[in-house]
Amino acid sequence: MAGVLVDVLLERLATLALDKIEQEMKLVVGVKQEIKNLTEKLEAIHAVLEDAEQRQEMDASVKLWLNKLNDVSFDMDDVLDEWITKLLRRQLKKQEKQSSKALVSNKKKVCFPFPSSCLRFGKVDYQLFLRHEIAAKIKELNESLALIAQNKQDFNFQTTTRAVPELPQRSKTTSLPHIRTFGRENEKNHIISKLLGGSSEENEVPLIIPIVGMGGMGKTTLAQLVYNDEDVKSHFDSRIWVCVSDPFEEINIAKAIIEGLDRNSTSNELQTLTQCIYKLLEGKRFLLVLDDVWNPTRSQWEELIKPLQKGAMGSRVLVTTRNENVATFMKAKTQMILLKELSEAFCLSLFYYSAGMDESSVSKEFKDIGLEIVKMCDGLPLAAKTLGSLMRNKKTIHEWETVLKSEIWALKEMQQDVFRPLLLSYHDLTLATKRCLLYCAIFPKDYVYDKDQLIELWMSQDYLHVKGSKEMWIVGQNCFDDLVLRSFFQDINVDDHQLYFGDLVFGSSSFQDINVNDKRYEKVTCKIHDIVHDFLQYLTKNEIKRLEFDASERQEVSNDKVHHLTLVHASDSFLDRLLSYKRLRTLTVTVRMDKPSHSGQLMFDLIVELKSLRTLTLGTPNGPWFQSIPKKIGELIHLRYLDLSGNYRLKELPSVIGSLYNLQTLRLVGCGNLREIDVRRLINLRHLHLRGCFRPRLIKGIEKLRDLQTLDVFRGDVEGNKLEDLKDLNQLQGRLSIVITGNPKMAENAAILVNKPHLLELSLWFGSLDRNPGLGREIMNGLEPHPGLESLLIHGYKGAFSRWLSSLHSLRVLALYNCEVLPSLGKLASLESLTIQDLDRVSKVGVEFLGIEQGTTSSSSIFISFPKLRKLVIWNMESWEEWEGVEEENSEKITIMPCLSELTIDYLGQDFSHPEHQRWMNWWRIDFLNCNRLLVQFTFRMALETWTCQADGILICF
Repeated sequence: MAGVLVDVLLERLATLALDKIEQEMKLVVGVKQEIKNLTEKLEAIHAVLEDAEQRQEMDASVKLWLNKLNDVSFDMDDVLDEWITKLLRRQLKKQEKQSSKALVSNKKKVCFPFPSSCLRFGKVDYQLFLRHEIAAKIKELNESLALIAQNKQDFNFQTTTRAVPELPQRSKTTSLPHIRTFGRENEKNHIISKLLGGSSEENEVPLIIPIVGMGGMGKTTLAQLVYNDEDVKSHFDSRIWVCVSDPFEEINIAKAIIEGLDRNSTSNELQTLTQCIYKLLEGKRFLLVLDDVWNPTRSQWEELIKPLQKGAMGSRVLVTTRNENVATFMKAKTQMILLKELSEAFCLSLFYYSAGMDESSVSKEFKDIGLEIVKMCDGLPLAAKTLGSLMRNKKTIHEWETVLKSEIWALKEMQQDVFRPLLLSYHDLTLATKRCLLYCAIFPKDYVYDKDQLIELWMSQDYLHVKGSKEMWIVGQNCFDDLVLRSFFQDINVDDHQLYFGDLVFGSSSFQDINVNDKRYEKVTCKIHDIVHDFLQYLTKNEIKRLEFDASERQEVSNDKVHHLTLVHASDSFLDRLLSYKRLRTLTVTVRMDKPSHSGQLMFDLIVELKSLRTLTLGTPNGPWFQSIPKKIGELIHLRYLDLSGNYRLKELPSVIGSLYNLQTLRLVGCGNLREIDVRRLINLRHLHLRGCFRPRLIKGIEKLRDLQTLDVFRGDVEGNKLEDLKDLNQLQGRLSIVITGNPKMAENAAILVNKPHLLELSLWFGSLDRNPGLGREIMNGLEPHPGLESLLIHGYKGAFSRWLSSLHSLRVLALYNCEVLPSLGKLASLESLTIQDLDRVSKVGVEFLGIEQGTTSSSSIFISFPKLRKLVIWNMESWEEWEGVEEENSEKITIMPCLSELTIDYLGQDFSHPEHQRWMNWWRIDFLNCNRLLVQFTFRMALETWTCQADGILICF
């Protein structure tokens, strides 16, 4: 993808024309003219890139020309980035000598082209630069680019420009509308009848029902419809959904079955896992869906099916597969459902629905063209959906005709017919969004993509540069949303502002008694359809390589063409070959600890020789890999993204980590024994992930990172970081957990969080402050958040609450754990969810909790307490005996929790009494659990759907 790199290179070259840097260039003989020549050639090439990208699939010579441009662009990017990094390194070292208190002086800023960064220049020591070497490299690149620019004339490319889309402030992401289905009603009913009804093969347990059809035909969607049918849900004792994909790994499938039954297993022995499945399913009527089965061996299938045969009569296994032979060796040919093409009428309805158009109101001109486009889909639902999404922003007849008449429809070289409509949608993307989409091919099929992590990865590859835009994160969010809108991403899941409770933050058991159901936070994830993944692999077959050493290598390409490499369970025999991938910009290595194959140290020694790396992931989800990081890692000067998550034996990072001046993202999730982190020189760091790091009390230099956007965990301690270190980090966004231990001191009137408008979710964990409750109140005052905060957790606070709590008018989620006082909360206008747990010293709750103060009821207007509260959870309040109600004469003037739809009460005091005269309206679900001798005196205005009360071990349902 040369286009994105050319954009970046032009920006870098423009930076070198700045006055301050131009003086430096004069000392390198001839380099100024070379830079000028490079710029002119790149600008001329940039003007025709859109046309070249469109034509490369139809013309092999154009593809070859683009590949050569790509190679030169990568080399040029390395040279320019190295040059700028050396400038930065020298400047920082000089500043450190000048002042031990500041890393960056207050001199005039000179913006540099790597992400959101600025260098501050004083007098530059020109002896730093290897002048002749730089001049030679740039001259050589210029010669290579000159030949490419000359060859450009042979293709008669058309000059095209695409307007840069506006980047408005992005609205909050929400879940997509419920997916509508078109057609397949007969198939759905047929499958349901097989699942629920008798069969001539009823004595077979389980009965296997395969759904067979080509990719993009809608097999998974059909299986989902059946799986979630209400009659199906009520018919089976257990339902399990397992995404199988390729390769068929019976151990992973067995684990997924166990997890689907709400159990966990750490074993990697198939026999142990199958015995567990046997016990869980014995005598039960179950439905197991095995989605996307490819090519299991007969022995693999026989081992997996054995424990399933102990289920009850009527158990079913629903299999989706592209391969009819799978149904044959499963001995299920007689039950097979062959999914055929969708009818033209249903394809047309799906097409218009995906385009956001009302089919009944489409004009004849558009309808005629739409029909011709749909005919090209050959009955494939995925193709109709993708093309419909493509047409969503095309409003003119000319735009529709252009799609219909595209030369892509005539392509014969496509591996699958469905690739042609995908290619049309792909070419309608901007260059940056194309590159972002293609990068997703580094992950396996059925991977669950995390939006935030994706954006960080795209940033590390310089894909998110848009001229005139300073905020790459917003650019990345827009790219993600665009790919969702165009149906390249699917199965969007949004946890909408649920509190991040930092379940991996603490080692102390005192923090472990929190309701596990609340360990959620706002998170957007998605998946990519298998066919779309195949399409991305087709487009990146020479650039992205994924090697799984439990299977054979599937791609044989020149190693120097590969820019992104993923190694899964890498073997010792491969280590010597790693250095042949000289142009790598991404390396991801995952290790499965039950099959240790090599030492992390040896791997590191090889990795540091890959000098062009931008992204390095050495995560290990199943256990520790290495205990130390070699100092040579400082030589990876281009590195933007470093992920060492899961290495809990890692105790320290070498000081040379500070040489990674370009580093934007550092992920240390689950590095539980890491003691100290030094970020003083990481002036481009934007995202620091520390969840699950129990020990680090000191993040050196954190107070200087004023552009930091992500910091998930921060510990304020008398021996480590001061809480004031957060004061100037006003770009922090998303979520933050603050742990307060060891009686840290705080300056008077310290406004630490109030100037952080992008921080939406906050958790405050108070540790050992018992000896000085006044200090706790002082700290709480200083931690006043911005009024726009949406989620708040407070744990272990022992004082009276600050007034700022009642002023958080945007607060939607609030949780109070192990506090001494229950504050007044009824006036929180936006609060939707409230959790109160372990407030052991609270014995009586007055009307102040509802926000009712003296004189509130004297007005003739009605006061609404908790006007938007939908969910109230009260747990483990063993001392709570009385809830004071509103006086009867004032009850008509007060409305309490009018939107409440869910109430859960668990473990209250033995003599707890609820007030009689409160108005509790619109409750649909109420659970009273373990509340002995609970006196319930409610007045309801609407009938309850369910009301359960468990007292003294007896469950009563009303």
